[in-house]
Order: sequence, then structure tokens, then C-alpha cells
Amino acid sequence: MTRVDFYLLAEQSNTSRLDFACQLAETIWRRGHQLYIHVANEQQALELNEKLWSFKPEAFVPHGLLNAHPPSPVEIGWQDDPGNHHDVLLNLDLKVPSHFSRFQRVAEIIDGDEAVKAPKRADWKFYKERGYPVHTHDMRSR
Repeated sequence: MTRVDFYLLAEQSNTSRLDFACQLAETIWRRGHQLYIHVANEQQALELNEKLWSFKPEAFVPHGLLNAHPPSPVEIGWQDDPGNHHDVLLNLDLKVPSHFSRFQRVAEIIDGDEAVKAPKRADWKFYKERGYPVHTHDMRSR
């Protein structure tokens, strides 16, 4: 069954959410996992694609947009079909993607912005009501 992890951030900006997403993507990739990052739309995908190249000068996260050739271990998409991905889903969309249950693990990031907190509370409830194991990681004190 898919494991769901919520990461709670103190900051209230989209930048902090994307910064943490880059750090988490690096950690997931370094641990040998294939990662699909789901975003709301093409604009957000392009923004995250650029950020992953520059978020930390010493970091390298091999990534690209979904369906680019050659494929990358970390791919970013907004489509309904995540391609061949089944390992880890990092969901940056404000709703649960329909394909979440095909993944071994789902990561959700919540910052202090009420525009993010409200839909993510509903997502937490969605996962819990369906019996998925949900874990919370409080990053606010780190």
C-alpha cells in the first residue's frame, strides 16, 4: 500500500515550498529512488525545472520534463499519466493526482500559506479515510 508523508514547513511562500521540494528531490534521488514530481501546470513544471538546476551550486539532480528524451531518474510533469513511474511521487499540486496509488510512496509539502494548508488538510483527510498510512514530518523546528 502507498505510504504518504506530509512535510510541514514554517514559511509562507511558494519559494520555500519549491526550495524544500528541490532538497527533498535531491535526497530521494541520492537514496537511489526514481522520482516523479507532479505539479499543477506546465508553467510550474518549467519553473521547478530551472530551480533544480540552481537551488544549490554543489548539487546535481538529474532531471527533466516528463516524456523528454532521454528519460531522467527525476521527472517533472503535470499530465494525468506519469509515464513509467511507480516509485516515489512528490506532489506539488494542490490536489491529489488520480494516479497516486500506483506509487510506493507519496510526499506532500505544506507551508504556512493558508492557500496551501486548506487543500492539503483535505488531502490528508482523503488519504486517511481510505486507509493509507500517513506520516507527518515537522520541519518547522529544524
